[in-house]
Amino acid sequence: MANINNNDEDEKPLVSIILPAYNEESIIKKNVGRLYDYLETLNGLYIWEILVINDGSTDQTGDIAESLAETNNNLRVYHHKTNRNLGTALRTGFQNTLGEFVIVLDIDLSYAPEHIGRLLSKMEECDADMVIASPYMEGGRNTAVPRLRLLLSKTVNYMMRRASGLKIYTFTGMVRVFKGGFIRSLNTKSSTFDINSELIFKAYILRAKVIEIPAHLDWSEQRKLGKIRTSSLRIIKGIFNGLVNSFIFRPYLFFWMLGIAIFLISLYIIIWIFVNTYLQYPMAAELTEGLGNTFSLAVSMVYKERPYSFVVGGVTLIISIQIMGLGFISLQKKRYFDELFHLNSAILKATKKS
Repeated sequence: MANINNNDEDEKPLVSIILPAYNEESIIKKNVGRLYDYLETLNGLYIWEILVINDGSTDQTGDIAESLAETNNNLRVYHHKTNRNLGTALRTGFQNTLGEFVIVLDIDLSYAPEHIGRLLSKMEECDADMVIASPYMEGGRNTAVPRLRLLLSKTVNYMMRRASGLKIYTFTGMVRVFKGGFIRSLNTKSSTFDINSELIFKAYILRAKVIEIPAHLDWSEQRKLGKIRTSSLRIIKGIFNGLVNSFIFRPYLFFWMLGIAIFLISLYIIIWIFVNTYLQYPMAAELTEGLGNTFSLAVSMVYKERPYSFVVGGVTLIISIQIMGLGFISLQKKRYFDELFHLNSAILKATKKS
């Protein structure tokens, strides 16, 4: 097993691996052993620490993790008394890491341990702040993932990619490597799976360098264990969360798109009114004298024919202007938020250094 206290390895970078765990008694011992077997192949390059975050498990996960820590001096266990969800588990992990690099890994190893070496290699090659394992980008693969769940995940990630304007294909995936200093100084709030997209959003605000590499998401073991469940309620909730998370990247875009769509409806109606007024003008000219009276009569003739067009056209025009106005307000507020987050992050980083 790797030993982070070995003096011969002092010059190697320390890598912290975070393993969130909730009711994983059936797989934790086997998968931690499998993880150590792989890490031994990289001992010439890195030294390791592994943090198991027992997120309020109600089975024997915590006890098994503690027994693993007794036989592996570079494995530490942190316990939550109750289940506090992924976001809180990751924050506990981030706050207690010491590594130059920090990796988050699914304890079910649906992303095989071999992704660790590829993530670290890309991190050092590109000097990135975050490298994401992406099964949805070109070169990525998915195995044994239920079709409905895969469709949901791809749809949500597509919406977020389009809304954010970022060339990222997997916003929701948890398996990533971070620069240790970067992730420990990043202030996050989400307590749920939404932390995965929040990390990208705040890295984007800080102009951090975020890169993806192709990955293989394999749920074969989950199928064997019968852990895969997909409900219609969860699908609806997932799509809703995807829309909400998309909104935080560029909220003004949603207002502008809706405002422009309503404005086009209004514009169509207004053009129809002017065209029909023009067509009614010769008839109105025969009945009146003077340009002003003729035009007014032509408009009144169109109004008598389709009064609701004037109402709908006017109302939609006002609504479109108001919604686009909200877009400009949200753009201004987002800029204020970005500036404040930049400032607070700089203060937090300076405080930790001092």
